[in-house]
Amino acid sequence: MTGLKLPGDWIRGITIKQPWTSCIVAGFKTIENRPQHWPWRGRLLLHAGQQTDRAALRLPLVARTIRGRDLTTGAVIGVARLTGCHQDPDGSPPCTEWAQPGQWHLELADVQALALPIPARGQLGPWKPTEDLIAQVLQQLPGLRP
Repeated sequence: MTGLKLPGDWIRGITIKQPWTSCIVAGFKTIENRPQHWPWRGRLLLHAGQQTDRAALRLPLVARTIRGRDLTTGAVIGVARLTGCHQDPDGSPPCTEWAQPGQWHLELADVQALALPIPARGQLGPWKPTEDLIAQVLQQLPGLRP
């Protein structure tokens, strides 16, 4: 049964500290910095982890992006499509103003915010969401499919 996508095999979750998750959901941050290469491609649930990167709140780029936004934690707040993963070549300018040198940059596209955050637990690395969590996301984004 090659090519058959079982329920949940087409989507993964990624846990990101706030305010970075909100910057992605707002549509401004199009990459996520990670220490390792991610070979997986496809849809990602954007999970705002329990922790907040307090130092990031003082960065002008972040402050402008999150102004007036809730910084929900411990919940899925959006969905994106992971289209690629790269590192900037040594000595080259960063691919975006959000890129951190020496990190792998997960390339995110087709970001959609959820109207209502869905409380959930995440974990490091790409994680497989439960069928119940996927069903809750599809209630808000019924057109979302593999």
